[in-house]
Amino acid sequence: MKTYLDFETRIAELEGKIAELKSLAAEGEEDTVSLDEDIGRLEEKVEKALADLYANLDPWQKTQVARHPERPHTLDYIRELITDFTPLAGDRKFAEDHAIIGGPGRFRGEPVMVIGQEKGHDLASRQKHNFGMARPEGYRKAVRLMDMAERFNLPVISFVDTAGAYPGVGAEERGQAEAIARSTERCLTLGVPNVALIIGEGGSGGAIAIATANRVLMLEHAIYSVISPEGAASILWRDSAKAPDAAKALRLTAQDLKEFGVIDEIVPEPVGGAHRAPQETIKAAGEAIARALEPLMDKSPDEIRRLRRERFLSIGRNLG
Repeated sequence: MKTYLDFETRIAELEGKIAELKSLAAEGEEDTVSLDEDIGRLEEKVEKALADLYANLDPWQKTQVARHPERPHTLDYIRELITDFTPLAGDRKFAEDHAIIGGPGRFRGEPVMVIGQEKGHDLASRQKHNFGMARPEGYRKAVRLMDMAERFNLPVISFVDTAGAYPGVGAEERGQAEAIARSTERCLTLGVPNVALIIGEGGSGGAIAIATANRVLMLEHAIYSVISPEGAASILWRDSAKAPDAAKALRLTAQDLKEFGVIDEIVPEPVGGAHRAPQETIKAAGEAIARALEPLMDKSPDEIRRLRRERFLSIGRNLG
């Protein structure tokens, strides 16, 4: 059963009518030819309505799309894009963290290291992966995987999808801020190419810890910000109901961030969002990752570090 967002009421009504007509056609109780014509007209209406709606989403609506439970998650991208993937567990210091998935594999036949945040698809998997919110051991595992990537000269591909790092007491006691800082630092010092793709939410330090890359890509309806709209609204107005206003002020959309030079490329999503055509979205993401990696593959480690450093320094220059 499809999940509709609160601004998709018209789409839900039209697709509900289509489902009813298809049910009648299957039962054979009405004129099939007439029903097929009606279904065709309604499907055209849905396609046009979706195109019009998704071409004019505001920042808060994009936030809802980025969080849609049916969007493809990291494991979906890995299954489709990475062959011979071998997940590695543990940070070799404290424990395993299922919010961050990582390990070596092959992207289009070439060996790579993959790191990504996994939210899960149902209640059980969401609980297992802690809704994509990593604890310190998750970021320390990411550092371990990046160390391994550099040792074996493997490019790093990161899939970013988190509301933020886990804010629990235990995580803070075990050095959450330090772990995020170390992971961000390791991204910056890598002597191999790294490409990050924001596939849903790019929340705060929890995202940048694995997204500090040579090239940062972002799906069309993903978001990337220093704080969630609800969090910003609670701080600024002491009212989380003002989240739509905060979303607008944060300039968290892919279009805004491309304008600011924070990201390098926007990966188009199918009409209606990634959740309506996951395979098409993943295919487009694969093409974008390949384009981003290609010019970096023949660079020396020092050149890769220099280019990455210049990329992030230029953000401050451009915004200044």
